[in-house]
Amino acid sequence: MGLDRRRFLSTALTAAGAAAVGTRAGAEALRPAAAPARRAMQPRIEFLAEAFPLRQVRLLDSPFRAAAEVNDAYLQTVAPERLVHMFRITSGLPSTAEPLGGWESPNVELRGHFCGHYMSSVGLRYAMTGEEKVKAQGDEIVAQLAICQKKNRNGYVSAFPESFFDRLYIDKQVWAPFYTIHKIMAGLLDMYTHCGNQQALAVAEGLADWTGHWCKAIGDAAMQRILNTEFGGMEEALYNLAALTGNYGYAYTARRFEVTSFFDPLAMHRDELQGLHVNTHIPQVIGAARRYELTGDPRYHEIADYFWHEVVEERSYAPGGTSNGEYWDTPPGQLGKALSRSSQECCCGYNMLKLTRHLYQWTADPRYFDQYERTLFNDRLGTQHPGDGGKQYYFPLQTGWWRYFSSKFNSFWCCDGTGAEEFSKFGDSIYFYNPRGLFVNLFIPSELRWPERGLTITQQTRFPEEEGTTLTLKAERPVAMQVNLRIPAWATSGGSVSVNGQALPAFSNPGSYLTLERTWQDGDRIELKLPMSLRAEALKGDATQQAPMYGPLVLGARLGAEGLTEAMQYDVNHGGTIVAPRGRPEGEATVALARGERAEEANWITQTGTLQFQAKDEKQTALIPLNQVLGERYGVYWKIQQPSLYRRG
Repeated sequence: MGLDRRRFLSTALTAAGAAAVGTRAGAEALRPAAAPARRAMQPRIEFLAEAFPLRQVRLLDSPFRAAAEVNDAYLQTVAPERLVHMFRITSGLPSTAEPLGGWESPNVELRGHFCGHYMSSVGLRYAMTGEEKVKAQGDEIVAQLAICQKKNRNGYVSAFPESFFDRLYIDKQVWAPFYTIHKIMAGLLDMYTHCGNQQALAVAEGLADWTGHWCKAIGDAAMQRILNTEFGGMEEALYNLAALTGNYGYAYTARRFEVTSFFDPLAMHRDELQGLHVNTHIPQVIGAARRYELTGDPRYHEIADYFWHEVVEERSYAPGGTSNGEYWDTPPGQLGKALSRSSQECCCGYNMLKLTRHLYQWTADPRYFDQYERTLFNDRLGTQHPGDGGKQYYFPLQTGWWRYFSSKFNSFWCCDGTGAEEFSKFGDSIYFYNPRGLFVNLFIPSELRWPERGLTITQQTRFPEEEGTTLTLKAERPVAMQVNLRIPAWATSGGSVSVNGQALPAFSNPGSYLTLERTWQDGDRIELKLPMSLRAEALKGDATQQAPMYGPLVLGARLGAEGLTEAMQYDVNHGGTIVAPRGRPEGEATVALARGERAEEANWITQTGTLQFQAKDEKQTALIPLNQVLGERYGVYWKIQQPSLYRRG
């Protein structure tokens, strides 16, 4: 990305210095759509840009809305009674529902996690669409969980028994019980926040009270040992609950979930990430970010900020994701041998987007959205099957592999859950605001309703097929404000902007905002042109491997579908135990450069049509946006054969 970390840090610490300046916005964003407001805990930092509530944004026709609709159609087929089946059985209540399979099977210890993701997706989908049938599904699940919790009589509610926590306490093998508790609690909070379900908040408080009681008698050393077992985003959920209720006891419980051996090096700007399980640790940093927002403690700013830069700049691939075989298995900046069929666990992309969103709101620095856009378009869009809504677990980056998707009712991987959430909230980061005006950060067809300003803003674009976007304002009255248009880092030349058909004489540098400040009238129209160009980006630590890009898009080399069967592409018969494609990679992406050619300039690729390209290799290999590659082998990184500049002779 070419980020200047010192400049980032300076901007971020400006927000940190405002720690004593409260803002109501962070608490307001957590309040439910339709419920009496409780005495919320106020943030202790100033947000320089804030996201609009999801209910004020509607997606228009685009690949994002199409993907959201596929996801919604799939989730509608997952019956609530099947999701709560093991909750009822665990609580000693009868159930005749058919159990789900895969990681939700009655004998799998992570069972119940997808129910939490499902509640989150319901809240997000309801906020995005306003469909009452969606809300009704979530309300039914919450009601059932409340019945189970009442039967348990101590606040506990889960699809597995409390004895799992006894095993955790005595250091006996158990599969991540607090991980699942986090998913359940987060889902309940989303049902409260987005759907106004008061019962969901009550159940979440009961579960948090149980958690606090369980932790209370455990010493710090024992708790640190317990935290060696993955626990998801318990910190984040408990801080969010504290913010909603004003109950500082939940914030105290959240602090019990801090892993000091992980946070201490980050606070001192030391990268000790090698060997760590990636998706165990990203949620912990999201918890640190939330603690910073609610307390203003600069230690947690440093933890989140330093971690983000290390992961993005030293441990991420061209599509924006991170991890190899679920781990950071190399030193920083050395990914040359870290391409495999299990590169880029999809959960990691989901969680890095969440973290990026936090850091952006502290600074309003548009360069965070260069990374957000990259990850969204390449590492997230395309990881759902467009037919049945199956999700990927890994995103293979070794040349010659292919996409591999979950089954309908017999997988329920962790990435099924985060995918169900991701594809339910595509409207949540397009627009942001502050007292001075509007920020447009993503070029996605959508409509923003801003009643406080009497504005409706419609964004119409075919981006990235179209190199730009158009914004039309519908104003109840004249409005004096700024409109800040993100000029991406990839927009290197030829950009322009016009208002009401009149071209403006100024533009802005890549990686910044173009700020238009005026009194806006009903019918005003902004047209932004952002020409895209080809380039190539080296794999960190190995300049001989290059990923072609066009604008924000990573291009995938099409290597054919010979030999691929349905069973090789879908988790059809494996019962959720297979999370990556089986077989072997075939095909290659290799190109020899002519003398004087520079790999990063990508002049070994030509454009043959709209988002269609061809490499100058022996096979004239076709390339298309990586998010469009489906049902065939592909390559992301090309092996570059560079002629020597010096020859003896």
